[in-house]
Amino acid sequence: MRTDFFKYQGTGNDFVIIDNRNGHDVVLTAEQVKKLCDRKFGIGADGLMILNDKPGYDFEMVYYNSDGREGSLCGNGGRCLVKFAESIGIQRELYKFMATDGEHEAKIDGNGIVCLKMNDVDVIINHHSDFMVDTGSPHYIKLVPQLVNFDVFKKGREIRYSREFEKEGINVNFVEQLDEPDKIFVRTYERGVENETLSCGTGVTAAALVCYHNENGFNEVEVKTLGGRLNVEFDRVDDGKFRNIWLCGPAERVFAGTIEI
Repeated sequence: MRTDFFKYQGTGNDFVIIDNRNGHDVVLTAEQVKKLCDRKFGIGADGLMILNDKPGYDFEMVYYNSDGREGSLCGNGGRCLVKFAESIGIQRELYKFMATDGEHEAKIDGNGIVCLKMNDVDVIINHHSDFMVDTGSPHYIKLVPQLVNFDVFKKGREIRYSREFEKEGINVNFVEQLDEPDKIFVRTYERGVENETLSCGTGVTAAALVCYHNENGFNEVEVKTLGGRLNVEFDRVDDGKFRNIWLCGPAERVFAGTIEI
């Protein structure tokens, strides 16, 4: 089977996208997804997304990790899929689409920045001296100094495959508070990729919530990643409760082609 594909990236988090509207009925096995995402034998990506028709919505997002398994919400992937939807003629002031964790809204500003509304967060779990937050995907947050020299792969893998998290897996984020209270640096070890990625949207969001600077009310946190900068805006309404969470940043088409699956 031959199919058209599109490659997008959001702050270095890269994805293969397949348009599955209009009865194309693309069905992929885990091995096929894994091969398409392979950087030596396939297209190469952190994940793969299929855009489906969905009654009552602009589209449905189906996301697979690069290991071939269907994944939980991918924030940067969602932003890239919205940019792709715009390119194929789905143009809205406010997008509404369905993902694995429910309904999401998104918008694209005049500079092409894509903002994705995340689901509300009702709890941040204190885990010894660290934190756990679910922002559509489960995240572990550890604050560290001098993150640029930190061994993210080794330390992230140790936590992800610890006895507590080995079965279900968890994404592990290491966070450095920068000189200003509203700026942080985040590096993430992602389950499903089983490596550090250049950026992780749900991880950046989780880290920003942990590092809020206004006790209550509006917060905006600028996040540095290895792949670029993102902004997370949210309202903190109570201890551990966050509303109106938006993940904002660039999303760009890299190339397109046709491949034999």
